[in-house]
Amino acid sequence: MGEGPIVVGDLVVTLAHLIAAGETLEVEFKREVNDTELVETVVCLANAQGGTLLVGVDDDGCVVGARPRHGRTTDPRRVEALVSNSTRPALGVHAEMESVGGKPVLVVRVPKANIPTATSSGRYLRRALGGDGKPACVPFFVYETAAHGLSQDPSAAVVPGATWADLDALEIERFRRLAREGGGRGDAALLRLSDEELCRALGGIEPGGSGPGIRRVARLLFGHEASLRTLMPTHEVAWQVLRGRAVLDNEIVRLPLLRCFDLVTERFRARNRSTELVDLFRTEIPDFPEESFREALANALTHRDFTRLGAVHVQWTDEGIVIASPGSLPDGVRVDNLLVTPPRPRNPLLADAFKRAGIVERTGRGVDTIFYGQLRFGRPLPRYQVTTDSVTVVLPGSAANLEFVRWLVGEGRAGRHWSLPELLLLRACTEARSLTVDAAAQTIQSDIERARAVLARLVEGGIVEARGEARGRSYHLSAAMYRVLGDRAAYVRVRGFEPPQQEQMVLQYAQEHGQITRGEAAQLCKLSGAQASRLLKRVADAHPELRLEGEKRGARYVWHGPTRIRRKKK
Repeated sequence: MGEGPIVVGDLVVTLAHLIAAGETLEVEFKREVNDTELVETVVCLANAQGGTLLVGVDDDGCVVGARPRHGRTTDPRRVEALVSNSTRPALGVHAEMESVGGKPVLVVRVPKANIPTATSSGRYLRRALGGDGKPACVPFFVYETAAHGLSQDPSAAVVPGATWADLDALEIERFRRLAREGGGRGDAALLRLSDEELCRALGGIEPGGSGPGIRRVARLLFGHEASLRTLMPTHEVAWQVLRGRAVLDNEIVRLPLLRCFDLVTERFRARNRSTELVDLFRTEIPDFPEESFREALANALTHRDFTRLGAVHVQWTDEGIVIASPGSLPDGVRVDNLLVTPPRPRNPLLADAFKRAGIVERTGRGVDTIFYGQLRFGRPLPRYQVTTDSVTVVLPGSAANLEFVRWLVGEGRAGRHWSLPELLLLRACTEARSLTVDAAAQTIQSDIERARAVLARLVEGGIVEARGEARGRSYHLSAAMYRVLGDRAAYVRVRGFEPPQQEQMVLQYAQEHGQITRGEAAQLCKLSGAQASRLLKRVADAHPELRLEGEKRGARYVWHGPTRIRRKKK
């Protein structure tokens, strides 16, 4: 209950300990909040050092429980979307429901803002000590921003020599089209603005300057190709199709980012074939899920480091699609926490513009979309490679698992929808045959408690089965799931021998070889070390002839019975 780790500054503490420590400049308790109050509190924390908002906790630390916000439940993803849609620039947070003393608590983890962040209604707040010496949300004035050390957004830098004439009205109209056709993801409020008003709303023009003040974000989104070459020489995108060592297509473009995105997406669609899965309904299974490709491409275009030379490379190879972007990951973001770390864009204004155009997820959970797209079409997981110079994501081109896709489509039609962590663990069980809780936590990049909760849902759904006890417990696919995947024999192999058979195997081994160690028992019966220890103790308790001798690394069970088979010496 509430034992999952929470990161506060450089410390990792449990939720229960966080509550016990009381409110601080980085921790805020709220008994209850409406949507407006929730967004304002998030903005307040983001404009300071970031932190954690706990809804369902009184100011004195008493856990009262958070009310359901969406019908009978609270959907954390909808909370994230609320914050993203109600902040400017859009702020990405990570929300989860946790249980403390059996009562639900909404946990919202808020990153430190890269630039001053406001609510969509224009309120700027920051976390500070109030007049009573206690942490509070106070007004955040413009002149205070420098004193609070908010880092400069590279995409907000004014481009020297740029004027309004360097911007292309057709590209601004392209933005409107994307926002209008974004399936509800675009910001409809921008459609009614004039060209200059839209550009200002996206932060593309410096407010209050004496000159034109055209910022880098406006140049990258709407600039004429000729002026981009002159004023933004590091901007370049390369589209390549490779077959072995042969180059089938090689195109280098220096176009505005929205046109780059459209062009490369068109090239992708032209080559992306699909397989038709015929069942009661027809399902198209593409070689590469378009949603995964679009998110990976958008990330490469908006998060690249424009201070570095080199192009964003999009390569279609024999292995799959490789997308590389100049610049490493932001501070605090690693490959092993990509799925759980709140978004920290290198170019916040540029990333916000792509969200408001409806190109990418407004919640900022684009990495989730990349993984989910691969999983739902039975494709291998994306692979990330990070150096100090670049970030590369590979969408593998291996064959799809058609039986898995058929099952997942059937689940959706039956109204059962599996989350990304559940699909990740299902995939891990398929590949590794057996999965421990520790391995499950690493797979979903979370803590042990959440991993247990996800595994419990899979067990309840009849997808996996548990085997063993306590710390030795492991999980594998159920017989029904192996039937779905068309591999009935695999269930027998992974299930192995049942306890009576395992005990007989240990006895036979000890009689044949005179002794047996924990490692030998684990290898013999395909068990973990802890499971093997319990098995040996159980056999020794039932058969006094098998006795434990030695300690620690030298411990072994020696057979003293009359039926011991002695080997002849050579």
